Amino acid sequence: IGRFNDFPVHKFCYHHSSTTVEELRLCIEKNQQEVEDQESLVDEFGMTPFHVLFSSAEPRRELLKVLLDKLPYYVLLGWKDANGKLAMDYLVTNW
Repeated sequence: IGRFNDFPVHKFCYHHSSTTVEELRLCIEKNQQEVEDQESLVDEFGMTPFHVLFSSAEPRRELLKVLLDKLPYYVLLGWKDANGKLAMDYLVTNW
């Protein structure tokens, strides 16, 4: 999906069924400078990698663990997307 061309972490979360833990971890490490900038973790729909992962019908726990280990906690807890939803709202709906 072209939507994620500038958001490699989002892209791996979107393709969660074929993404390995190592791929996601390396992607985050490679893009560490961008990851530290809050704005670079938000796509055009206001979604963070957590929003993208939690939007799937069967998000993988292994990838969630990588995100929790590597991303700032405020990205999970405080960011609302363009629909006014937190990532946790998607998690509750889909898990």
